[in-house]
Amino acid sequence: MKAEVPFWISPAVIAGVFLAMLLAEAVRPLRARVEPKLRHTIRNLSTGGISLAVTTLLQTPLLVPVAEWAKHHDVGIVRWLRLPEPWSVVVAIILLDYTLWWWHWANHTVPMLWRFHLVHHVDLDLDSSTALRIHFGELTLSIVYRAAQIVAIGATPFTVWLWQTILFASILFHHGNLRLPRRFERLLVRVFVTPRMHGIHHSDRREETNSNWSSLLSIWDPLHGTLRLDVPDETITIGVPAYREPGDVSFPRIQLLPLLPQRDDWRRGLQVED
Repeated sequence: MKAEVPFWISPAVIAGVFLAMLLAEAVRPLRARVEPKLRHTIRNLSTGGISLAVTTLLQTPLLVPVAEWAKHHDVGIVRWLRLPEPWSVVVAIILLDYTLWWWHWANHTVPMLWRFHLVHHVDLDLDSSTALRIHFGELTLSIVYRAAQIVAIGATPFTVWLWQTILFASILFHHGNLRLPRRFERLLVRVFVTPRMHGIHHSDRREETNSNWSSLLSIWDPLHGTLRLDVPDETITIGVPAYREPGDVSFPRIQLLPLLPQRDDWRRGLQVED
């Protein structure tokens, strides 16, 4: 988003992290798989590809001018603080990450937003490709919120670009089906979201899913009393109870899911005719 930053850096970082996670998941998986890896990955990459195409057309023409406008008019918390350049970037990224926590919370608590976010959660396996399994409708709805974030915080175009690059790397990592050494993970989770922490968020138990909403820094969940680290890995089933059949998570099905009649998502053993 800044002219002197080569456009290829973000895609290169994201592709590099994704490939590294694929290799790491093969060596040290955290959970046994439910679906074949190739089919699961292709479905998620296809969903992510549609979302990327749609939101690039909508997001870039809006967010870049909004960030430029905030910069030109000296608007936003970071600008009012008059911090030196390195610190203003750090503070803006922290505030962007914190306000993203609220957007994630809203996606679980506002019924219309949950319709779209559900596509992400009905995945029967959780791995780095799940990070890309975001319905284009969810990302489209998020654009207005992102614009409000930028104006309120006063993030520059460069800061937004940097934050989005770091954020993508983070979500690829913490969605990963990766078993970290226990001692290392316990230290890392004090600062950053880890695969074990986020795996609890993808549990098919509602009380566990409604926790661990952080995306980069893990501090926001302890701050709001929503941190759960007490769920053993072996007790977690990934997904949503009302969508356990393979047909429920096929590629065409998940694209239409927000528009279909909604099920009682968390009721177990539910039999529904749509």
